[in-house]
Amino acid sequence: MEPVEGPPARPGTSGKPPEKPGRPRGELRFGIVGCGSIGGFLGRLLTRDDPELRGRARLTAVAGRDPARTRELAAELNRDAVGVPELLARPDVDAVLLCTPSGTHADLGTAVLRAGKHLLVEKPLEVTPAAAARLISVARREGRTLGVVSQRRFDPAVRLARTAIEAGELGRVTSVLVELPWWREQSYYDSGGWRGTRALDGGGALMNQAVHAVDLAQWLAGPVVEVAAHTAVLAHDGLAVEDVATASLRFRDGALGALLATTAAYPGRTARISVHGDRGSVVVDNDELAYFHAAREGERAPAYGAFGAANQAAEHAPSQKRDGSRDRIGLLYQPHRDQVLDFVDTVREGRAPLVDAEAGRRAVAVVTAVYTSAATGRPVRVDSGPPRTGADTGTGTGNGPCTGTHHEEDTS
Repeated sequence: MEPVEGPPARPGTSGKPPEKPGRPRGELRFGIVGCGSIGGFLGRLLTRDDPELRGRARLTAVAGRDPARTRELAAELNRDAVGVPELLARPDVDAVLLCTPSGTHADLGTAVLRAGKHLLVEKPLEVTPAAAARLISVARREGRTLGVVSQRRFDPAVRLARTAIEAGELGRVTSVLVELPWWREQSYYDSGGWRGTRALDGGGALMNQAVHAVDLAQWLAGPVVEVAAHTAVLAHDGLAVEDVATASLRFRDGALGALLATTAAYPGRTARISVHGDRGSVVVDNDELAYFHAAREGERAPAYGAFGAANQAAEHAPSQKRDGSRDRIGLLYQPHRDQVLDFVDTVREGRAPLVDAEAGRRAVAVVTAVYTSAATGRPVRVDSGPPRTGADTGTGTGNGPCTGTHHEEDTS
């Protein structure tokens, strides 16, 4: 494999060869494994005429377990259709976008990393914290960059919320509300044998749909350390996993939270995350800034509160502008595009990305704790994982990077 510019060559080598003529400096060449709806979306993202991607990210080939579906996607994208072993052996593939069922990520991801490719995994990183940690360990040993998609971190409203919280504009964070009241028809679960299974889907509404929201909650308010939860199957037939999950959350710095994740809320509403502090509050609804207030110097709220008044969101409207182009499956291109570009820069510069692999493992750990609490009827401490090292965070080795609107994995 021709190493890409950025992180060091694989252990034992002496550096990077010069770029081949005609290849833009720093361009990362991708292959996609998994040709379902999200693989198709990412393929169209990488092949559309986007000046931000031009010369920085390029799709070379696609591979999937269904040959007919793989050929169909390849023909649509005008790229090569190959088998997974062939894709991993190609010298013109520097990185792989893994879009297969969640429970296959550790095994397939290990093969990708051992082939010397960098790896960006569709959410979740895996279906258990142990499997996620195993994948992180392989990436560290191989000296490759590992990422997990959490594209909602790239929405302008979420970035503004994060900046305000980090700057202390909301004061001490006191509570977090995470709501994901979606709907999925029975036909959705019947459309693939892996859907709604513990082994390959890892869980239901929480693991598949709401893992993005869990990641955002921890990015905005810090790690969740304890949960108490309930789950149920209330609107679908034949599921081995939940279509409703609720949980009480306790964050490391003392904030408390409440979580609702469901695919049984007909006809489906928008996802919302609210963060409240003792000097301000922020609400992001459907990836838009719905409410923002940060106390100004000398300000005092009415003794019984403002009852939703004093919304400053309009003041930040100019900073919330974004590309509104959507794919045919309904997803915005911009957040995924910005995440792909962050991954490209991570590989090229050998730095940690906006989301590292440990963040992906932590999201899975919270989901797993919810399931354990629901099964036992007791509060559960969240697995904090092994101590982090420079290799885990991406410093020094170019490994450990990891970066996740709403969608579910739908694969070949």
